[in-house]
Order: sequence, then structure tokens, then C-alpha cells
Amino acid sequence: EPEKEAPVSLFAENIVNGRFLSGEDGDAIVIGQGLADLLEVGVGDRVMVVGRRLNESMRQRNMTVVGIYSLGMEDAERGTIFMNLPTAQTLYNLRDQETEVVVSLEKVGQENVLIADLQEQLPEYEVDSWDTLSPEIRQALESKSAATGILGMLVVLIASIGILNLMLMAVYERTREMGVLAALGMKGRQITTLFLLEGSFIGLFGAVMGVIAGSLLVFAVAQNGIDIGSLTESAQGAEVYALMGDRMYPALSVTTTFSYALLVVIISAAASFFPAWQAARQEPAEALHHI
Repeated sequence: EPEKEAPVSLFAENIVNGRFLSGEDGDAIVIGQGLADLLEVGVGDRVMVVGRRLNESMRQRNMTVVGIYSLGMEDAERGTIFMNLPTAQTLYNLRDQETEVVVSLEKVGQENVLIADLQEQLPEYEVDSWDTLSPEIRQALESKSAATGILGMLVVLIASIGILNLMLMAVYERTREMGVLAALGMKGRQITTLFLLEGSFIGLFGAVMGVIAGSLLVFAVAQNGIDIGSLTESAQGAEVYALMGDRMYPALSVTTTFSYALLVVIISAAASFFPAWQAARQEPAEALHHI
């Protein structure tokens, strides 16, 4: 049923040659780029499709390739072909029967609850999630998440070094001020706490400004997306970026945004602790003579 399949199908969205199936197609088939390369066929060529019926008998049918899709994953492209439902029922002698029904959800993450509910209501049927049926897609998404996580860690590391350097310089330049506070009777623990709070407020201010600036940047970039066509076409990036299309659209995650903002505040406080504690241990007279 192409009209129902096309709006929710990754395969239909990634047609690179020809077109996807239509309701009027008879002996038409859509195959993957990997299978097309293996068979050395293109759009308009005829291929022989062999089906095994329930009684183990074999039936073959010559069909015309009307479209070729590409996901950047050769295993999936070699193992998945598309034809109209009546054609498949005739080939496999199913007579108005279906072997699989696909349920499309609006958001990823809802499938486990739905699977449990469907399995309870339809115990005679097997209910599987998309990642069970297509582990290669799950692997590609995990690779993308890992790459994103590594990039985020690098950004946090660079920011941490910058914050640490800033706090070291701030404490070093204010050693004389610490000596004055100590001479006025303030204890070393109180001085350390004072600069610890100052570092935390600096981190909080930076985090708030970063969230505002980052949100505005994400909103601006999300209007047109980021062109990653060169990555999807390369052999090294194909499997990771194939499911993302030619353009990547950033989106804000409230949980992730505030997690990183909190991390910046913690890093700022931690970075200010050691230099403040070390400077507070100096004798007031020594600190007052610091230039």
C-alpha cells in the first residue's frame, strides 16, 4: 500500500533513482542501491523475483525496477525490496493476507509501552520494535549519539580549561586583597568560601548567557538546517549520517541544556576552590606584599 507506506517510510524518503511505488503499479519493484550494484541493474531493468509459498513451492515473477533507494547501509539495501501488496500476495499465494503490519509513532521512545500493550491484546501475534527488526539502523543511531557525546565532552573540556585559567588569574591578581581581608580578621575558610561563591556566580552568569546565546543560535540555524550532503555521500560518513538526510536541523533539549549549564557552574566553583584555598593559607603580611 504505497500511499500509506510513503509518508512514514525512510526508504521512500531516500529514493536516489526513479520513484517509489504507486497504487497503479503492477509488476513494479523498488530495490536498494546495494542490491542494484550487486545485480548490476538500474531503473527500467527487469529482474526475476522468486517467492516461497506456505506449501514450500516456489514461484517466480519478472518485475521492472522503478526506483532505487539508498540508506548508506549495504546490508539493509541488499535485504529489503518493495512491491505492491496485491503483487506480493499473488507471488506468495497469501490471498488477501498480510504477514506484517507497521505502526508509526509520533515520537521515539513510546514503542516499549505500545509493544507491551499490543502483545497483551494480541497474544497470538509477534510484536517487535524497529530496532529489533533493523539492528543496523540502531547501530547507526548509536554511532551518531557516540560522536555527539564525544564532541560535547571536548567542548566541556575546552570550556573547563578556560574557566580554570580565568579563576587562577583572578585569584592570583587578588592575593593582596586576600591579605587585607585576613588582616581585618577574616579566617582562611571564610576567604575561601567567598571566592568559591564568586566563582560560582561567574559560572552561573556565563551559563545563563551561554544558554541564551546558544538558544538563539540554534533557533537561527534550525530555520534552514546545516548542509551535510558531503558527509552522506562519503564512504566513511554514510552509515552514521544516512538517516539524517542532506540537511541536519538542530533542536534544543531542555534536560541537556540545563545539565551542561549546571556542569559549567560546578566546574567554575571547583576551579576557584584550589587557588583560593592556596592563597588563603598565606600569611597576611606575605599576601599584602604581593604585587
